[in-house]
Amino acid sequence: MRFKVWQSLSIFAFLVAASSLPAAAQQGAPPPAPAGPPFTMMSSAFADGGEIPVKYSCAAKPNAVTPALQWTNVPKGAVSYTLIFHDPDAQPQKGVMDVTHWIVWDMPATLTQLPEGIEANPKLPDGTVQGKNIRGVNGYQGPCPPPSKPHHYTFELYVLDTKLGLSPDASRADVLKAMDGHIIGKAVYVGFFHQ
Repeated sequence: MRFKVWQSLSIFAFLVAASSLPAAAQQGAPPPAPAGPPFTMMSSAFADGGEIPVKYSCAAKPNAVTPALQWTNVPKGAVSYTLIFHDPDAQPQKGVMDVTHWIVWDMPATLTQLPEGIEANPKLPDGTVQGKNIRGVNGYQGPCPPPSKPHHYTFELYVLDTKLGLSPDASRADVLKAMDGHIIGKAVYVGFFHQ
C-alpha cells in the first residue's frame, strides 16, 4: 500500500516538474529580434492617398502613361514581384472581381522601381510579363471612372518566393491562384481620380 502511495506521489511530482519545464525554458530564451523596416512602395507621380494627375488617366491625350513606382526594404527570399493596379470601387456586371487596370508579373527581384511610361507589350526584355487589362490589352489602362464621385485606385505590389511562369493571356484570377502560397511581402499605394 505504501509503495502504491509513494508511486502515485512520484508520478504526480514528475508531472508537475514536466509542466514547469516550458515556462523555465521560456524565461531563459532570448527576446525576439526586432522587426526590420516594412516593405514600402512610393511614387514620384503623386502622393499616397492623393489625386492621380490626368497624364496617368484615360483623359490624357494622346494616351495615358504608367506612373513611376519605387519600393524599398524588400523581404529576404524575394524571387519576383507581381503588381496589380485596380479600381475596387467598380464591380463590372455585378461580379466579385473589380476593374483591372494593369497587371504585371515575373518582374525580377533585382528591380527596385518601374519607370514612367512603360510600353504596352506582353513581354519586356527582362522577362516581365504584362497581362490584360479591363479592355483586353496587355498593358496599362489609366483610371477612367464615370463622371461622379472619385474612385480610389490601388497599386498592390507583391513579393514572391517564385516566378509564376504564366503566359501573357493569363487572367487576373490565374495570377492570384498561382501566387497563392508564395507571397512573402506586400505593399499598397492608393490614389484617387474623378472626371
